[in-house]
Amino acid sequence: MLYYLFDYLQQYDFPGARLFSYISFRSAMAVIISLLFTMIAGKRLINYLRSKQVGESVRSLYLEGQNQKAGTPTMGGLMIIGAILIPVLLLCELGNIYIILLIFTTVWLGAIGFADDYIKVFKKNKDGLDGKYKLIGQVFLGIVIGTAIYLSPDIVIRENVHVGTQEVHQLLQDETPEIQGTQSSNDVKSLKTTVPFLKNNEFDYSKIVWFLDSNKYGWVAGIIFILVVTFIITAVSNGANITDGIDGLASGTSAVSAATLLVFAYLSGNVIFSQYLNIMYIPRIGEVVVFTSAFIGATVGFLWFNAYPAQIFMGDTGSLTIGGIIAVLAIFVRKELLIPIFCGIFLVENLSVMLQVWYFKHTLKKYGQGLHFYLMAPLHHHYQKKGMHESKIVARFLIVAIILAVVSVLTLKIR
Repeated sequence: MLYYLFDYLQQYDFPGARLFSYISFRSAMAVIISLLFTMIAGKRLINYLRSKQVGESVRSLYLEGQNQKAGTPTMGGLMIIGAILIPVLLLCELGNIYIILLIFTTVWLGAIGFADDYIKVFKKNKDGLDGKYKLIGQVFLGIVIGTAIYLSPDIVIRENVHVGTQEVHQLLQDETPEIQGTQSSNDVKSLKTTVPFLKNNEFDYSKIVWFLDSNKYGWVAGIIFILVVTFIITAVSNGANITDGIDGLASGTSAVSAATLLVFAYLSGNVIFSQYLNIMYIPRIGEVVVFTSAFIGATVGFLWFNAYPAQIFMGDTGSLTIGGIIAVLAIFVRKELLIPIFCGIFLVENLSVMLQVWYFKHTLKKYGQGLHFYLMAPLHHHYQKKGMHESKIVARFLIVAIILAVVSVLTLKIR
């Protein structure tokens, strides 16, 4: 809203109005507003939830300090969602297709998570929303996002980008290349994505069906792409949900992943840097930098209250939402194949559960007695069982997440 107000005032040379045309300024403002919102609203939300007795019901897992968490307010994901949407609505160009889809993702997954938390807290049903309904909601989101990318004329890449010396000087002065996405004859619809560590590091999903006539059966590649998008969103969203098991882990690692995606979004949306780094230039993606900044501010602000000992839990309202947002951001900047690296913590947590279940069933069938690969899954509980304090587990997982984030950014040059 402020974006449009100052865009209007800029026409009349209103002092300071031009600042809002800079992505860097609006991104910084988004972080500040998100942090202020969580700082101001956080304590009030915690007190309100406590007064309504909206507390966590803890299942006994025989973990040290677990019983102390009983009654801690949950549904703190509402704080995260509010801290994302308020700066986005104020500072973003709301007509941007990427922002529209990200707002939809935030609200849709937030609603699913809220329904799950509501059933757990108010209906006293520890199982929450039936898993199949969660899955249906995630699949629906994946279909919407995948279809939009495949069909929307506003979601394109620009090929054969070349900027001369004169244009570089102008762009550095104005910070305007999509810097706010002007149309170009080189803008093309494409299902290309980035493959890390390879020299010619672009892969086109349409090549999967290379044996089919693209004029007649091009839609087959679109279906495959939508299925891949759906799988990624579901997997990352559930990965964040599984990771949210100890104080500060999900919010901290999500902030690191989002910071990585912010770098990718800024570079891919800047015609100068994309040309210099020889990476895919994506018109209109620069606006995503502002959204991602709000997301980082929201998760870091939430971490203020969620760090050990947690004053509030995000619940599924938060964990499903942050995982889904990270997946959608990665798909938008064409870095979904990098998710196993910069979301490595989510991946390992997911795999630990899958391995635990598989090993138990395998040994039960082979020996007549089910054995455990880990002391407990997900992986963070395994380390708790080994006697490691949860604050140390979170600190070490965050260090690993930062290392993975740096490796992810290095893939821009290491090919």
